[in-house]
Amino acid sequence: MHANGSHPTTVGAPGGAQPSYPGPVTVTITTRMLAPTEWLERAAAHAERADALTAARRERRSRGEKDPVEDFLFEYYPIRPGKLARWHPGAGVVLSDDGDTAVRQELAVRAGWRWHTRTPDGGVTLDLPAYLADRDAGVRWLDDLLRRTAERPAHLGCLGLHEWAMVYRQREHRHELPLRLGQERTDAVVESHPVRCSHFDAFRFFTEPARPLNRTQPTRATQPDLEQPGCLHANMDLLKAGNLLGPACPGELMLDCFELARDIRVLDMRASPYDFRELGHEPVAIETTAGRAEYVAQQRAFAERAAPLRTRLLEVTGLLLHAD
Repeated sequence: MHANGSHPTTVGAPGGAQPSYPGPVTVTITTRMLAPTEWLERAAAHAERADALTAARRERRSRGEKDPVEDFLFEYYPIRPGKLARWHPGAGVVLSDDGDTAVRQELAVRAGWRWHTRTPDGGVTLDLPAYLADRDAGVRWLDDLLRRTAERPAHLGCLGLHEWAMVYRQREHRHELPLRLGQERTDAVVESHPVRCSHFDAFRFFTEPARPLNRTQPTRATQPDLEQPGCLHANMDLLKAGNLLGPACPGELMLDCFELARDIRVLDMRASPYDFRELGHEPVAIETTAGRAEYVAQQRAFAERAAPLRTRLLEVTGLLLHAD
């Protein structure tokens, strides 16, 4: 360890015919040491917060019930409540040992987690070479996507029509809920408004008749070229980003992304063609002038809320890929 608390680490290219690095590079991480009193308190607070965020999901599963609004977060991304409850300090942080038996037991458990390692003084930290050997390509792709998305202006004119395009001219739907306007009037809304979905993972669920109506034809390859910070799904996908980063993502940031995604999901469904009133969600009627104004206002608020989270995720990817 250097005098300033940094660990110089030489990272070799991961195995395979296409190395992620042009050769061995030296990555110096400026390490922060957390005393047991601090990291145990943060881990406990995280577990308590995660428990509250997942309580309804766990209760529903115990009764064999489903909520098509919130359960989406756990099933689509996917995220298990137990995994969400596991706190990580993020890259470049050492959880130190003070000799206490309980502390050493907790450190022993954490040392056995994937991509974690012991430090010479008995602490535990993220094993950056091991982590990047497995996740380098994914982190680089994510860094590029987040950065390019953040650099673009927010577009707020989609009106949530992606959900309407997913049921366009379709007689059987994925949710066992009625359409608020019925099939014919739902189809008419799609046909009478410009469909401007830029998000591939929404567009790929469009019905076949709806696809030609979209102003762009997103693909996975063009996702970094089209993603923009006003898109509800792009902002909900910050949860996916935290999940991809795994233990490199600080636990507090992960839960912030989860809460944002949960709240966006509610608006996404309220503005959808489905009638969620029996589940306690009043519609945002985007087929009306008032409903469109309400949707845009909430979409703007979510874009503003997502921006600092995207910045914090970029700080993580920057630390992983550009530390010196």
